[in-house]
Amino acid sequence: MLALRLARGSRPLVQLRRLLVAAASAGTGFLLLYVLAEAVAHPAGSFPRLLWALVPLAATVQFAVAVARTDPATRPREGLDAAGLGPVRLSLVAAISTAVACTLGSALALAAFLHLRGDLAGLPFDGAGARLLHADQPLPVAAALTLLVLVPLTASAAAALTLPRRRLLAPQTGLPWGIALTACGLAALGYAGRGGPGMLVGWSLTAVGLALAGPGLAYACGTLVQAVRPGALRLLAGRALQEEAPRVGPPLGVLCAVGAAALTALALRDRGGLLVPLGPLTGPAAALVALCAAATLLTSAVEARQGRAAGREALTDIGAPAKVLRTAASLRATALVAVCVPLSWGVAQLTSLALTR
Repeated sequence: MLALRLARGSRPLVQLRRLLVAAASAGTGFLLLYVLAEAVAHPAGSFPRLLWALVPLAATVQFAVAVARTDPATRPREGLDAAGLGPVRLSLVAAISTAVACTLGSALALAAFLHLRGDLAGLPFDGAGARLLHADQPLPVAAALTLLVLVPLTASAAAALTLPRRRLLAPQTGLPWGIALTACGLAALGYAGRGGPGMLVGWSLTAVGLALAGPGLAYACGTLVQAVRPGALRLLAGRALQEEAPRVGPPLGVLCAVGAAALTALALRDRGGLLVPLGPLTGPAAALVALCAAATLLTSAVEARQGRAAGREALTDIGAPAKVLRTAASLRATALVAVCVPLSWGVAQLTSLALTR
């Protein structure tokens, strides 16, 4: 009840982020139901389709966790421990809020799926996707509900486990592990080729490796910004970027992996493309993953900005112009783009070579 009251009383921007989580959950739920319908109609090859459907699921969960971490209702405040709202209770509030948003999305996905199949009549576009969604085959109710529950359960559990403000490591510690996992992913891609579950394993290792290396790369960007006799502006931008590296680094690495996958797909377009067994929904699934990755990065940037609120107030109190703060933010964004775009291009070149061997 407390989680629902906090959710109802939140600001419009917070509610918008929760609605975006519900939309992402609806897209993932619809994709899972499509995979189920395909498995009923064509049992052969159903397992690889289910594995590929887990990629949008992981992207949605990552986005939901990022939104939960920026939710003002789950932010620790002084005096709340005495009222019974300690870290454990706040984690529970985050889990319930995330579960409510994801459950709403799953319900919308089920309604849209049944409507397009023609099982729900009386609305526009009734049965418009009957052939694509295999309306001639019965839909297993238990299996459908099980798949739809995956997103709320996974997202709420992840939000409850990761919400406590644990001490962030030094960002460079994950860089060697990230490079090693990325190399393993490229090797797996070269071994698996453009088909089968092996390609999914390779892309997963590459994405995890880039996510681990992301904080180190962001910290290196902050170091480069401050290099060679920096002035006050570059010092401000570089130090802030180094401080933000543990928060924005992992989603930045995931977004680099998504960009590398898109560039690889474009490079292999004339050679048969990437063989992803999701049929006509491959494009929407890729768009969902890309949008979730970008939204996660923006949400993590919001969290980092909230963490710098005290520093901004101190700079404002001593008379720092607002233009300086905006210029420093632009400089940080430019430095990240200048490093991540070549990184995505380089990984795409390596994956293209690995997949064409």
